Amino acid sequence: MKLILSPAIVMLMLVTGLHAQTAPDAAELTTLLKSFLDGASRNDAAVHDRFWAEDLIYTTSAGLRKGKADIMRDLRSAPAPRPEEPATTYTAEDIRIQQYGSTAIVAFRLVGTSKKEGKTEVANYLNTGTFLKRNGKWQVVSWQATKMAESK
Repeated sequence: MKLILSPAIVMLMLVTGLHAQTAPDAAELTTLLKSFLDGASRNDAAVHDRFWAEDLIYTTSAGLRKGKADIMRDLRSAPAPRPEEPATTYTAEDIRIQQYGSTAIVAFRLVGTSKKEGKTEVANYLNTGTFLKRNGKWQVVSWQATKMAESK
């Protein structure tokens, strides 16, 4: 019985250890995400162009599907912000990364913070992105955004 149990315990420990490991590229993906959000806060088209893959499928929190061409067109055709318009700063909280070779799932809470008429407004979204590493660089091929209900 002791010989049968020992290999089973070793296997259980190995499998448990595999799930507990962090993604090998977690630091790189986290930096990429935070750099993107910083650029998105400024509507930086170059940052968007680097972040999204050409074959992107993006589902917005409003339930609309877009591709990279749609996002880039919208960015480039948007009017310059007026000084009285509140700027929104985007940050990531509760980042979770699971990596499967050259594919990674990045899930996080997107926090959009705006100052309007002296008041701070905060919107929270749950976002999940599928990143694919091609030719040595990570890009997003799929993105899902869901607006979180406001807490009461």
